[in-house]
Amino acid sequence: MNAMEKRFPTRINFRRGQVDMTHGSGGRAMAQLIEELFIKHFDNELLRQGNDQALFTPPTGRLVMSTDGHVVSPLFFPGGDIGSLSVHGTINDVAMSGARPLYLSAGFILEEGFPLADLERIVVSMAEASRQAGVPVVTGDTKVVERGKGDGVFITTTGVGVVPDGLDISGANAKPGDAILVSGPVGDHGVAIMSSRENLAFETAIVSDSAALHGLIADMVAAVPDIHALRDPTRGGLAATLNEIAYQSRVGMRLDEDDIPLRPEVDAACELLGLDPLYVANEGKLVAICPRDKAEALLAVMQAHEHGREAAIIGEVIEDDMGFVTMETGFGGTRIVDWLAGEQLPRIC
Repeated sequence: MNAMEKRFPTRINFRRGQVDMTHGSGGRAMAQLIEELFIKHFDNELLRQGNDQALFTPPTGRLVMSTDGHVVSPLFFPGGDIGSLSVHGTINDVAMSGARPLYLSAGFILEEGFPLADLERIVVSMAEASRQAGVPVVTGDTKVVERGKGDGVFITTTGVGVVPDGLDISGANAKPGDAILVSGPVGDHGVAIMSSRENLAFETAIVSDSAALHGLIADMVAAVPDIHALRDPTRGGLAATLNEIAYQSRVGMRLDEDDIPLRPEVDAACELLGLDPLYVANEGKLVAICPRDKAEALLAVMQAHEHGREAAIIGEVIEDDMGFVTMETGFGGTRIVDWLAGEQLPRIC
């Protein structure tokens, strides 16, 4: 009999079991859940320290940290689930500063009665996303709330990364004359969520673009170190992201609708659902702003990477004290791409 069998003679039934209040009580049941689920799948040297914190020595550079809560509904969707999404989303938030993501923490809020089979599926997916990205989950926490006071599972992830000295990428750095690039078609994630939520079927499968983008960003920064701004257009989509940067930098932006990549099936789904694809969330795309004379070189690097094959230059930064984002439409007119009013797609990430 090994040490685990001596400590926990009866194993957790992940196939038929459910989360109960003892899994968050701090007692034997909670310790067993941590051992048989979280440590088993997230296993790494730092996590095995077994403390309430992970002790590590940071490399040279400036540290960055980001945290993100994930409440997506449904928990499983075409192209991903809340587990992989929580890893990708936080890695991307850290990487948009030009940082190399180092470590993640994860906090789980579980509802009493949630199937352990679904929880294991989420954790396995999260662990696989972490391994593929090379960014381990090194510490975490689990809490359980009473039945009816949660919604299955919520996950909060925090990421830590390091930015090389001399690199300055910020939403406040966009300058008139800069080019605006996007790494691929917009709206995939939000439409995948909505089609799954509403049980809609389309002739062509629409899947989430959820992906970790730090590898793409590393290539971009190596080729064009004077990138001015990077941002992932998640909630509020491309429109909200560009308005945020325009506000931070006190500039305007001019887009060309025909240059913005958009899958025909996503465009059709948005029309059916009454959505504007510019405001639909993405989880595997980024917006880059760089000097105009570096745009073609940056575009080539992006298109050479698996997560930037369909990258495009979609507009330019202009002088505008009012900070308006405008777009030349395919019909020859001009429209203001304003901030999102209200909540177009709730529970999207």
